[in-house]
Amino acid sequence: MNAVRTEPTGRQGTGGGRLSLSGAIALIVGNVIGTGIFLLPATLAQYGTISIVAFLLVTLGAVCLAVVFGRLGRRVPTAGGPYAYARQGFGEFAGFLSAWSFWITAWAGNAGIAVAWVGYVNYFLHWESTLGKLVIALAGIWVPALVNLTGVKNVGLFQIVTTVLKFVPLLFIGIVGLFFVRGANFGPFIAGGANPVAAISLAGAVLLFIYSGIESVAIAAEKIVDPVRNVGRASVYGTLACAVVYLLGTVAVMGNVPHAALENSEAPFADAINNMFGGSAWGAVMAVIAIISGIGALNGWTMLVAEMPMASARDNLFPRFFTKTNRNGTLWAGILVGSVLTSIVTAASYFGAENVFESILLLATFTTVVPYMFSAGAQLFWLVTRQRAIDRTGLGRDVTVSVVALLFCFWMVYGSGETAVFLGTIMLLVGIPVFVWAKASRGTYGPSDGALERGSDDVPR
Repeated sequence: MNAVRTEPTGRQGTGGGRLSLSGAIALIVGNVIGTGIFLLPATLAQYGTISIVAFLLVTLGAVCLAVVFGRLGRRVPTAGGPYAYARQGFGEFAGFLSAWSFWITAWAGNAGIAVAWVGYVNYFLHWESTLGKLVIALAGIWVPALVNLTGVKNVGLFQIVTTVLKFVPLLFIGIVGLFFVRGANFGPFIAGGANPVAAISLAGAVLLFIYSGIESVAIAAEKIVDPVRNVGRASVYGTLACAVVYLLGTVAVMGNVPHAALENSEAPFADAINNMFGGSAWGAVMAVIAIISGIGALNGWTMLVAEMPMASARDNLFPRFFTKTNRNGTLWAGILVGSVLTSIVTAASYFGAENVFESILLLATFTTVVPYMFSAGAQLFWLVTRQRAIDRTGLGRDVTVSVVALLFCFWMVYGSGETAVFLGTIMLLVGIPVFVWAKASRGTYGPSDGALERGSDDVPR
């Protein structure tokens, strides 16, 4: 039987290089800011400007969660992030559920990004047939996969370039657009006659998932230079950078496009630039930025599709082939399996299984929360019980941040809706046979990590 690790080894999967602090920040920004931001102002306009209040609340929760990941990354600087935190805090079954849940999130979520990405590519190609759209989507899935297979250094370079190419224009629009804002464009504070609490909850349900990806650096900790120091810095800096772009961009667009027009806009950022500078060619510019944004997000998430199961497989809780690497040190098996699953879901969405596809995306929103909740819970557990070495300076502050992060996770579960929670729970239960198989294949069973071995004299008969 292979020994089960109970502490991080600090082993660095350095084949093909590691990500610097700037590369780590780019990984978070690139993963968080995908294609959804380009329709976000139009979506929020349906709820009124009270959505800005919801934005601030959600951002507070996301930043608290990023701080938690930073603290945990310093305490457990190993691959898998939320998986490692849950496993060491609550045992290997909790760790497995965290890894299983995130793995589903990653490959299913990539299908959603790919499908949205097709719309922006088709601004130029106009491949309107089902097969044509599928070909574009598959290119969006497999080009990042090929980049990932060439090594971490190339992944980091690709991520930095695509992040800069989308971040700078979006930040430009957010800042310059403030000088063109007109108060009359904002529309009602609460649209549709809803009460304030309901309006914030509805807007919050949309906003809760735009920060998915803030855990990226924690998961890829062994690919980061000086993870003890840089996981926390990158998590907080990356999340704050995303928050600035999201908030400034949303306010600028709401203030430049009349409310009635914004509610029905299919390209709110392009409409805002047209109103700011005149002309009608800005749609093409925004389509290019969206294409870059989408391919960058797929590049970063493809890396995470392989990193999470690798960490779990090293502890024999996922199939061992997820640990296989090529000469570049790349987790080729995890990348290929994740990309194939993403391709299957994407193909299903284009060939008459729209309801199935939408259900999987809803499921992904719920499965995102599971590793978040285990992570916040592990940090709170270690702070309260002092089971691991902690800095007692600022203990009250850290406990408060952890509680806010945990409450934020509960809000995310509530906002995901009944269908997502139901389907997500089923998918978590589907993972139990996999866990049982993993335990049996290594010859262990029972509540403890390797305490009972098949054939041992002290095993109850």
